[in-house]
Amino acid sequence: MSTPLEVTVVAAEGRVWEGRAISVVARTTEGDIGILANHAPIMAALVPCAVKITRVDGVTEVVAVSDGFISVFSNHVSLLSAFGEISSEISVDHARSTIAHLHGVVDSGEADQSQVREYNHAIAQVRAASTAAALAGGGQVEVTPAPVRVVDQD
Repeated sequence: MSTPLEVTVVAAEGRVWEGRAISVVARTTEGDIGILANHAPIMAALVPCAVKITRVDGVTEVVAVSDGFISVFSNHVSLLSAFGEISSEISVDHARSTIAHLHGVVDSGEADQSQVREYNHAIAQVRAASTAAALAGGGQVEVTPAPVRVVDQD
């Protein structure tokens, strides 16, 4: 076995997941990125997504994250995000309700920053929960609206 990655997912409220992994897949502003042992050092901006972490025992953890950063250096992977939640702890019904409630105001461009963040948070939750279900053989990854970029309204 190659050298494992030391992975830490940290959100504003604290550590979400930490452990050893053989791979990490996340979505950045430039597209999906896969990290394996001995990856070149990088730092990239995350978009709301479902991060897939394949542990050294072969089990894949799925974590919902909002925008933030991923950093890779010397087999240490850090994901820093305002929000993070393990897929098994997500209330999909609540997340879908939030998306439905906020979609109109976000789509019209009338949402404030707080509403956009809540909308993106819910999108990440649904993506993580549906990705975890698909990995477990329980269906397909659910299609959700694209996350919305937060723009300062000065």
